[in-house]
Amino acid sequence: MDVKDQVKDFFKENFMVEFDSNFNNDDSFLENGLIDSTGVLELVLFLEETFSIKVEDDDIIPENLDSLQNIEGYINNKKTKN
Repeated sequence: MDVKDQVKDFFKENFMVEFDSNFNNDDSFLENGLIDSTGVLELVLFLEETFSIKVEDDDIIPENLDSLQNIEGYINNKKTKN
């Protein structure tokens, strides 16, 4: 299962959000009302536990965590650096 699918499953299980065919990989979670600030913290915990990474405070920005595409790039980048 790839990063995007794992994140989709997380959203489905924790926020009861289904990603339909109209949702693009680069659509913003925040702009689409799928997640709020508390949800971001839950997402960070999920990413750290699932992908064995440490999400630094400075990394909690939309460019890293506000879409499926951004998360996939962020995770791949973190894995490459370790």
